[in-house]
Amino acid sequence: MDAPNKPPLLTVRNLTKHFKIKRGFPKSVTYTVKAVEGVSFSINQKEAFGLAGESGCGKSTVGRCILRLIQPNSGEVLLGDTNVLELDKHRLRAMRKKMQIIFQDPYSSLNPRRTIGQTLTEPMAVHNLYPESDAREVAAALLENVGLSANAMDKYPHEFSGGQRQRVGIARAILFNPELIIADEAVSALDVSIQMQILQLLQSLKEKHALSYLFISHDLAVVRHFCQRVAIMYLGRFVELGTVAQIFDDPLHPYTVTLRNASPIPDPAVSQPFAELKGEVPSPISPPSGCHFHPRCAKAMDICTSVYPRWIDMDQGRGVACHLYG
Repeated sequence: MDAPNKPPLLTVRNLTKHFKIKRGFPKSVTYTVKAVEGVSFSINQKEAFGLAGESGCGKSTVGRCILRLIQPNSGEVLLGDTNVLELDKHRLRAMRKKMQIIFQDPYSSLNPRRTIGQTLTEPMAVHNLYPESDAREVAAALLENVGLSANAMDKYPHEFSGGQRQRVGIARAILFNPELIIADEAVSALDVSIQMQILQLLQSLKEKHALSYLFISHDLAVVRHFCQRVAIMYLGRFVELGTVAQIFDDPLHPYTVTLRNASPIPDPAVSQPFAELKGEVPSPISPPSGCHFHPRCAKAMDICTSVYPRWIDMDQGRGVACHLYG
C-alpha cells in the first residue's frame, strides 16, 4: 500500500442508488428498492480494497455505479480529481480505460460467437490503441501474460474451462493498462484450486502493473487473503470498515463477528466459536425499522428497533455503525 500521505486513487462519497420496481397484478404497485444508501470509502494507490457481505446486500451495485454501468441517484465518484458521475459520454468513454471490471461469470461475460482474438482486438480498434497489423500480436502477448498460450486466439469461449475463461476476462481488463480494476466475485464461480491460481495471477498483475482493486466477494477467507482493507456491507449500507487485521482479529459489529466466525480456519489446532446467523437478509423493498440488522442480532437493544445507528469513526480509517459503540 502506498504511503498514507498520498491522495487516494478512488474516492466515493455518499453513493446512493434506488431502483423502482412494480409488483402486483392486475393493478401494480410501485416500490422503491434502496440498493445502496450513502456509501463512502476510498481506495489507495496499489491497494486491494475488499467489499464483503451476504448476497443481495448491494456489493455489485456499488461496483457498477462506480463504472456508471448503472447510473447512481446521487453521490460522488472521484478518480483522482475527476468526478466520474459528471462526465459526458465522450469523456466517460476515455475515463473507462482507467477503470475496468472482471465479471463473476466468465462464460456469460464473453461473446460465444466471437473468438478470443476478436474479443481482445475489437476494443483496440474502437479506441484506436494499435494499428490493425499489430493488434493480434498485442492480444497474443496479453494471453501469455495471464497464463494462456497464443494459440487460444482462434478458439471460442466454449472451448475453455471456467478458469481459462476467467483468464481471458482478466486479459481483457488489463488491455488498457487501467489504474483500477473492479473484481466482482471474480473467483466465486471457480473450483477452490483454480481460485488460488486466479488470486495469485491478480496479485502478480497488481505488482507488475501497479494496479488497485475493488475486490467484491461474499467469501471472507478470500478477502482476508487478498485485501488490505475491508468494508462490511449489509442491506445497502456499510456497517464496519477497517484493515484486514482489525476486521478479522477484532471485529466490532455483531454482523462482522458472525460472518468472521462462519468462515472456517484451515487449521485443526485453532478453535473458533460458531455464531449462528439466524434468518435471511430482509427484503430491501421493506427493510426493518431502526438498525436493519436488529431482527438477526443477538445483542440488539430497544434503541436498535427504532433508530438507525450513526457512523462512528473509532480510529483513523476504522469505523462502525452500531449502537453498542454510541
